[in-house]
Formats: sequence, structure tokens, C-alpha cells
Amino acid sequence: MATAQVMYDFTAEPGNNELTVKEGEILTIINQNVGGGWVEAQNSKGECGLVPEDYIQVMCVVFELQCRCCFSQVANGNNPWSPGGGYPSEPAGGWNTQGHPQTQHNAGITDIHALRQDLCTGIYLLVVFCNSCVCICRFPFSKTPNPELYLLAKLPPKGKDRLPIYVTDVGPVWLYPESPLDCVVADPKKGSKLYGLKSYIEYQVTPNTTSRPVNHRYKHFDWLYERLLEKFGSAVPIPSLPDKQVTGRFEEEFIKMRMERLQGWMCRMCRHPVISRSEVFQLFLTYNDEKEWKTGKRKAEKDECVGPLIFSTIDPEAPELDSVEVEQRCELFSKFTKSMDDGVKDLLNVGNIHWKRCTGPLPKEYQKIGKAFQNLSSVFNTSGYQGETTLTDALTAAGKTYEEIAQIVAEQPKKDLHFLMETNQEYKGLLGSFHDTVAGHKAAIDKVKEADKMMLAGKITTQDKVTMGKRTSIMSYSLQAEMNHFHSNRIYDYNRVMQHYLEEQIRFYETIADKLKLALSQFTTL
Repeated sequence: MATAQVMYDFTAEPGNNELTVKEGEILTIINQNVGGGWVEAQNSKGECGLVPEDYIQVMCVVFELQCRCCFSQVANGNNPWSPGGGYPSEPAGGWNTQGHPQTQHNAGITDIHALRQDLCTGIYLLVVFCNSCVCICRFPFSKTPNPELYLLAKLPPKGKDRLPIYVTDVGPVWLYPESPLDCVVADPKKGSKLYGLKSYIEYQVTPNTTSRPVNHRYKHFDWLYERLLEKFGSAVPIPSLPDKQVTGRFEEEFIKMRMERLQGWMCRMCRHPVISRSEVFQLFLTYNDEKEWKTGKRKAEKDECVGPLIFSTIDPEAPELDSVEVEQRCELFSKFTKSMDDGVKDLLNVGNIHWKRCTGPLPKEYQKIGKAFQNLSSVFNTSGYQGETTLTDALTAAGKTYEEIAQIVAEQPKKDLHFLMETNQEYKGLLGSFHDTVAGHKAAIDKVKEADKMMLAGKITTQDKVTMGKRTSIMSYSLQAEMNHFHSNRIYDYNRVMQHYLEEQIRFYETIADKLKLALSQFTTL
């Protein structure tokens, strides 16, 4: 089983089969195929649970070399890991779009070893050419995209699908559609297959462009997430899907919660100008029948323009950016997102405490007050005094009022705090997914800084250096467009959710005030 190091602290939510982990902790990966952006892991104490993929770095998966020439070279003392065993020059024919050397059959290229360092994570690739055979050994394993594949690759001809970026008063921005895309996730139904042996929940997804519903299971959403992450993840942070659930998947409360979170995730994807126009996302929303769905899935899975190569489709209509200024903006953004992540987690923690208090101790306190008033009224009724009726009736009414308030308090979090918590939960995931995007950009900038040294070593030409600078500038435009998209959505989302929260809070206190005023009116003014 693989091991992994925790990159960020993660606090498990009760009842979600999650595992609380701390930065630097070493985990054993039990199941990497859970889906939905989660893996199942075990800590040093033997505790097991789900951990977000984005929060860990899988370690030390070393693949055995199967190429005979690899063994012979190492046996002869020509160890590619020895000092000076680095990559001497670019392979003849350059690098293809997948980052592999381009070779021709029977080209006579034999026993050439190259050690290349991954820009993001220090990953090394041992590339072995055996005539037309290419063996690539990668360690440690990482899902982080390698921007060198884009900076140094011989790119395919430009296609029709271009992603324009414009410069406005706030900086680079994506081209937004005239008519915003939206969809509704609703009407969950339980289905089955294999003669009822396997059950699942299917949701109706209805886009505003067609108003025609299509049916999808959770695993289809998971497939869409993986495709979007593979194709756009280098340029666009793709937040993880709602929590993966191992047990209780068919409980009504869980189905409702998952549907709401799938709705939130889909709305966020619909609002992104790049994702919403993509072929794979449109397929998910608008396929006509099972045949079209399966054909579209196969086409998406064979798409070669994935990972860092997505930058080859971006067209910024502006001159190259100053790398120093870009680095400063990225550093400022990284600090902001780190501080916001802390703030979001703090609000989630405070919100959880408040929710528990509103649904537990606080209603009980109001109920106790109500009972106490009614008990006192019962005592007064035993006095035998003729003028008691008005007072005892008013006391009884006041007691019942406090019991009603207890019920109102217990139900209130679902009306206001719920939406505030869900928005912060979304942003917690979104902030976590930004790390790889920013790291990939930083790695590209660092590579450009090494260009002069690489030229002196004969590894690249002057034209290669110019090309790397231009392509890094495109990556910078993309990242800044994404940063501006994030900020504009953040301002919109928090304005909307805070307005809703405060409006509901006002209704809450007004309802309680009205009930207290009614109770007060029943007492006689002496």
C-alpha cells in the first residue's frame, strides 16, 4: 500500500466517515479509488477514514525498470542518478505534446538516458530511448501537473476552441457569455440494476438553455469532476465534489444534503466562463440519449489537450506581462487565500458550535423557563383567592410562549445559518484547490529564471528562452484572470449569503418579539 504525507491540516466533520489529519503526518493509503476527490487512509494510530486528495502528497512509488538497456547501463556503471547524470541536451526531434521525446522507428537512437526534474514537486523522470521504445519512470508519484510539458513541448496546431482573455480595469479577465448558464439539480430517485442487487440514487439535472432534464448518478458527477480536473486543473481550480459517503447513502437526510451540495457545485461550474462553455460540461447537461452520452464520454476520455497543454488554447489579447509584478500579485493572492482559508475555517467552527447550541441546550433552557412559569401558575391557582384568574392565565400563556420560542430557536439554523455554512464549506474546498494552480505557475516562473543557465549549459537555445517567456506570460494571464474571477464571485457570494442570513435573523427576532408582546398584553396594567 502507498504512503502519503499530509500537506495541510484537515478537520473531519462528524458523521461523514472522515479522518482528522495534521500537516506533516504520514498516512497509509487504503483506497485511492473512492472518487469525489477523496481517498481512504489510515493514520499511525490505526484510525481510518476519508481524507481530501488535495490535502496529501502520495510518496515514494518507485516503478521497476523493465527495459533491458536500463539494467545494462546501470550494471556498466553508467548510473543516471550519479553526479553529472543530469539531462545533457534536448532529445533530437524535441518533445511531443505529452512530454515524451519524439523518436522515429529505426532511428538508431539507443541507450540514451535523461534525468529531468519536475518543476512543481521535484519529481524526476528517467527517460530511456531504445530505438522506438520510451520508458518513463516517475517518483515520487504526484497528480500535480508538470508545466514543463507546456513550456518545452512542440505544441499541436491551434484548434477552433480558443479561450480569450481581455484586460480590463481590474486586470486580465476571461470572456464571459452574454447569457449566463444555470441548472437545477432536483428530484432524486432510487434506482437499481443487476436485478436489484445494486441500488443507486439518480438526480435530474435541468439546464436553463434547454429546460430539458437529464438523469445522472453521483458517479457521473464524479466522472465529470475527474474530466474537468484533468483538462482544466492546471489553469482553473476545480473544487472537490460533495463528501463521499460510505454508509447511509440512502437515508433521506443524506440524499437531501448531497443534492443541495451537488446543486452548489454545479452552479459554481456553470458560473465559470471556461468550464461552462467546455464540450464535456455541455455533454453532461444536454446529451439526448444513452448512445450520445457514452460516445461523448469516450471522446472526452481520449482528449489529448489536458493538463498544462490547456494553456496552448489561451489567447490573451495583450503584450507580455512583467514577471516581477506578476510574482508580487501572486504572492499577495497566496497570502490572502491563506488568511481567508483560516477565516472560513474559524467561521465554520463557530457556526458548528452555535448550531449545536441552538438545537440542543438553548431550546431546553427556554422550555425550562416555560415550564417554570406554568408551574408557578398552577401554584397560584391553589391559593383560593378570587382575583387570581387573569394573572394565572397570563402566566400560563407566557409559559407556552417560551415553549414556542424554544421550537423556533431549534428550527432557526436551517433557515439562516445553514446557507452561510454551506457557502463557507464551498469556499473551503475552492481555496484548497487553488494551491496546485498557483504552484504550477510559480514553477514555470522559476524555470524561466533558470533559462540563462540552461542556455550556457547548451540545454536550450535563445529561441527556446523567448518561447518559454511568452508561454509563461500566457500562464500569468490565465492565473490573474482566475484570481479576478475568484474575487468577483467571492464578493457576490458573500453579499448574497450575508443579506439572506441577516434578513432571516431579523424575521427570527421579530417573530420572537411579536410573541413576547402578545404574552405581555395579557397581563393587567395596575
